[in-house]
Order: sequence, then C-alpha cells, then structure tokens
Amino acid sequence: MAGSEAKKPVAKQSGAKKKEVKKETGLGLTHRKAENFGEWYSEVVVNAEMIEYYDISGCYILRPWSMAIWEILQEFFDPEIKKMKIKNCYFPLFVSPGVLQKEKDHVEGFAPEVAWVTKSGESELEIPIAIRPTSETVMYPYYSKWIRGHRDLPLKLNQWCNVVRWEFSNPTPFIRSREFLWQEGHTAFATKEEADAEVLDILELYRRIYEEYLAVPVIKGKKSEMEKFAGGLYTTSVEAFVPNTGRGIQGATSHCLGQNFAKMFEINYENEKGEKAMVWQNSWAYSTRTIGVMVMVHGDDKGLVLPPKVASVQVIVIPVPYKDADTQGIFDACSATVNTLSEAGIRADSDFRDNYSPGWKYSHWEMKGVPLRIEIGPKDLANKQVRAVRRDNGAKIDIASDDLVVEIKKLLDNIQQNLFDVAKQKRDECIQVVHSWDEFVKALNQRKMILAPWCDEEEVEADVKARTKGEMGAAKTLCSPFDQPELPEGTKCFASGKPATKWTYWGRSY
Repeated sequence: MAGSEAKKPVAKQSGAKKKEVKKETGLGLTHRKAENFGEWYSEVVVNAEMIEYYDISGCYILRPWSMAIWEILQEFFDPEIKKMKIKNCYFPLFVSPGVLQKEKDHVEGFAPEVAWVTKSGESELEIPIAIRPTSETVMYPYYSKWIRGHRDLPLKLNQWCNVVRWEFSNPTPFIRSREFLWQEGHTAFATKEEADAEVLDILELYRRIYEEYLAVPVIKGKKSEMEKFAGGLYTTSVEAFVPNTGRGIQGATSHCLGQNFAKMFEINYENEKGEKAMVWQNSWAYSTRTIGVMVMVHGDDKGLVLPPKVASVQVIVIPVPYKDADTQGIFDACSATVNTLSEAGIRADSDFRDNYSPGWKYSHWEMKGVPLRIEIGPKDLANKQVRAVRRDNGAKIDIASDDLVVEIKKLLDNIQQNLFDVAKQKRDECIQVVHSWDEFVKALNQRKMILAPWCDEEEVEADVKARTKGEMGAAKTLCSPFDQPELPEGTKCFASGKPATKWTYWGRSY
C-alpha cells in the first residue's frame, strides 16, 4: 500500500526540482453500472486491483486487495467452526476415475465440469486422473476406513482448498471461474437429528458472512429437488439478489447428504447395541464467489465500495498541501493520524506519493473502495481537525483531532450498517409476489425476484424452465424460504393450477 511503501515523508525544499504531478486522468470507469453491467463489473474488478486476467480462459489472478477480503472472512469462519469441534485437514487434488464414478447421480451432476490429467511429460497416463470439482469422492473412502464404531463419531472435517470446474459458459471473475478457492466441510454423524442441526448451524454462519461482513442481504431457504446437490438428500442455501441484472445468486450451500454416500462408500459403524449402522453425512461450502457478490451489490460508477469489516484499508489519509503551506506539518499530522488510528485497531494507511495530485489520489482510493478518506490541509492543521469523506454516500465531516478514534469508529459502524440497509431496501423493492402465470411472466420481464405459491412438483419446475427459456436465460427456483408467509387454504400453484404447498422464490440466476 502507498503509505507502507513510503518512508516518513519529508517536505521538498523550494529550490528542489519538482516531480511531474499526474492529473486526474485515466482513472474513471468507461462503463456505467446501470447501462452495461457486465462491462462495468469486468472493469471494476481489474481497475480496483482485485484481479488480473490470466492467459487461460476462466482463470484469474487474485491480487492482494481481494485476497485480504478472503482472509478476513476466513478469520471469522475458521474459529466459529472450531467452536463446533470441526477440525481442518487437507486431501489431495487428484481423484481416481473409479472412486469418482462410485456415486452415479453425483458424478452425472459434475461430469461436464471435470478436468482430467491424461499425460505425464510426453507419455499418456494408463489411467487418466480427475482434478477435484468437489471432494466427497476424494474423502469418503477414508471415512469408511476411519469410522468403525460409535466412538469414532461424529467425524467433522473441513478443508480450505482450491477446486477446478471446467466451466465453459460465461466465465466471470469470482462468480464463475474454472478454479476457485473455498472451504468445504464434510461431517458424519450417528443420527439424522445431529446432521439436520448442523446443516442449519452452518447456514447461519453463511448468513453472517454475507449480512454482517459483506453487508449483503440474503434469504435462507431450501433448494428444490431439481436444484439440490447431486446425490444429496436436501440442500439449504443463502440466496442473494443483484437488482441491476435482476438475477438471483446462490451465496453458499449447506447440504444434508443423508445416507446415500455412506451406502456407496460403505461408511458403516457398530452402534452402542453392537448392531451395524450407516452414518448420516453433511457437506457445506462457501467460496470466493462471496467477493463477487459484494462487488455487484455495492459497487458504483466510481468503482468498488467496500464494507469496513472486510476492507484491508478502512481509512486512507491523504495530505492536501497548498502553495506556501506548512507541508512538513501536514505530513506529520497525517502520520500521527495513521498511528493513532492503527493503535486503536483501525486499519489505516496514508498516501504520500508526491507524483500524484490529491485529486488523483481521491479517485484512486475511491476506485479501490476504501470506506473512509481523511484529508488534512492547512486549515485542518490550524483548526486541529481532519476532514473525513465517506465512500458510500460522499458525505464530508470535520472531526476534531482529540475525538478522532471515537468518531472514526462511529463512522465506520455507520457505513457498514448503511451499506446493508441500502442494499436491503433495493433488494426488497425487487421482490414481487405473484399468484398467476401472467403475473409471473410480467414480473420476470421486469427483472424481479418472484415469490409465488408452488405445488413443489419437479415436472412443473421443468415446465417453467422450458416456457421461460430465452436470451436472458430460463427462470428457476431460487429457494423456498424457511420464513414462509401464510398460505391460505385453497391457494393454487401459479404455474400448474394444482394446490400449492409452499411459497418459493423464482427468478433468473447466475
């Protein structure tokens, strides 16, 4: 970062040769979020130094600015799962074909995305080796080996790793890439009750990641039979929505696998009565997709907008020296401000680069989404104050130097809450309740997130997909929310006219 690269700044002597100061050019985005969302998004993630494109399509370099966000989420999630007695481990990246194909529904669900290693140097491999798209089939042969009796249960493991899914349709940084980072938890229990309870405990952690850290509102619910994890018993998810595109996005998933994998991989144990029994299993994951969702929801025409909780730099301090000002005094005040904030646990940095104008720096750090900018000029120095400028709404606030820490902490908390509130308001304005097919089609064309009464039949969902197929992509179920509105007796399914059994969110999705 700018401040950490610079030694303590010293004001230039008036006779010294001036460096060329770069003007405010070349920093703005060429696409507007409301006009060309796809191009805007691609521009923001590159210009904000989140990613760099790689020479293999669908693969991206995660730069420090985005890795810092991933690490902050990890620092929250890892201790939480350790409280649940879940332990970290690491399994190999490679999968043998025999193991991968053991669970039929599972492998069919992932088959088109599996990448294979077929050569070593110039030699063809006798048996090709798959690269994990997920690790159920990698891990479960060993669960079968390690679980023998009831005292071996529960077995609760998690790994932080990368996976490869050879996506061919519309690769998008963070959202849909051929390789991505994630955590994947894999647990085994003696009873379904234990498995069911953990599914929801983990889902709540995922809600907290989105709502408390990324300031993105999500809906907790259950996936339909068509949309559940291949080979699993049922899938729960947190669903986000991107108002600009009118698309839902699956934020993270927590699956109860039931006993299907236990059956295929013979994960049996001797229970307390001395009888042979099968385990109940879960798997759950969130990935670097979280970062993309945050960019899409909060970003604006100036670039990235970071919630303070996940910003690696929460406050950037910029000197604004005018001609004949006490430049050294201003620099010293900036350094003192960074030190004071850092000692109070606030992630602060400074930008003393002398070949850029203050205006250029403002635009640069706005592009990178830093929540709060502090400017210190001659008037601020004279008045023993700083000027704070919010990234979320542009508001300017003068703060007395004596009140610095208390006021900056208040401001950061306020920005975090405001980002969530604004995002929730925008999301809620996009939710449309419908009761008929005509209302559904109208709402879909208006890019809404649709809540509709449904009969919960796979054939009906398949029919909705087929009838809405088009350039924008077909509509599908997003989730049936746990928080169900009242369903009056006699309510009909919007699509089939059969008796409705639940309310379900529908829409186009990523």
